[in-house]
Amino acid sequence: MRIITGSARGTKLVTAEGETTRPTSDKVKEAVFSMIQFDLEGRAVLDLFAGSGQMVLEALSRGAESAVLVDSSREAADCIGENAKKTHLSGRCRIVNNTYTSYLRSAAGRDRFDILFLDPPYGSGMLPKALRTIAADGFAAPGATLVCETDCDIPPKATRLRKDEELAAEAVLRDVFGGDEELRGRYEVLKTVLYGRTRITLLTPAAEREDGEADGQSDAVNTPDAEGDGE
Repeated sequence: MRIITGSARGTKLVTAEGETTRPTSDKVKEAVFSMIQFDLEGRAVLDLFAGSGQMVLEALSRGAESAVLVDSSREAADCIGENAKKTHLSGRCRIVNNTYTSYLRSAAGRDRFDILFLDPPYGSGMLPKALRTIAADGFAAPGATLVCETDCDIPPKATRLRKDEELAAEAVLRDVFGGDEELRGRYEVLKTVLYGRTRITLLTPAAEREDGEADGQSDAVNTPDAEGDGE
């Protein structure tokens, strides 16, 4: 596991051992940064489930301005600190060794970000809870990009009646938003792509209608699943 490009290009990173930390694969990381590479310069970045810190450190290496990395594991926080020093990016990082809920509660009304990485433990139910708080407390700046990583069972095959786009939209509603249609309306889906069993979904805060309600439905774009290498 290493930084792909930028000021810290090629730097090898360490990760916490055990099952509590699940690093994003190199293939998925490369895909994510190919999607957001032109949106990083000078940006403020948040990772609510930072693990080794590799996603934020990659963003900083590519030109992001500053970052907050949150993880409840002491071992993970130590790994983030070591990796930040190895990449010479520690001066632009703030490491928070706490639960994501505690951080969001303490930082409400204070912190706001342009890029937000959300990769909680699969099946934990944390993602929709985090999205709900982010929307309610204004953690995402206007035009921000939220990068959500979720697990996906082997997807059903598309048919004439059930197209890829429809299946992807159902998976996003279920896995990203926890089936909550109201929460889904708080965001626009910019893109959703499947790599093996890993789904990457890019969101942005929905525009406010004149009546004050969020409108995240009309302009959403769901792309067909990309071909994955399987497992």
